[in-house]
Amino acid sequence: MEGKIAMKSSEGEWQLTKIPGVTFKVLRAGAEKGAGTFLIRMSATCAYPAHVHPGGEEVWVVEGSMRVGGDRMSAGDYLYTPPGGAHDAESEEGCTFLVSLPEPVRVIER
Repeated sequence: MEGKIAMKSSEGEWQLTKIPGVTFKVLRAGAEKGAGTFLIRMSATCAYPAHVHPGGEEVWVVEGSMRVGGDRMSAGDYLYTPPGGAHDAESEEGCTFLVSLPEPVRVIER
């Protein structure tokens, strides 16, 4: 099937981000750098700064727990942020989550 992507859990490389304690694995790259579907790992006591989702965002927590804006999420929880939505994120215990981003996020400068 043309365009099909299948990836085993042992495939792909975890990559560092500019945010200490946050790594990611590309599952499907989007048209723009930073867009696509990713697995994200946040280490314990990790925080991701406030950012905007120009194209929206879908998140599904695989393991651990996190806070996304005002929403507390645990393994199995899902969150949709509509286009233009903004929030920060943090994880006290650490977590892994799947995220789908139609467009790259934009960190809000302080």
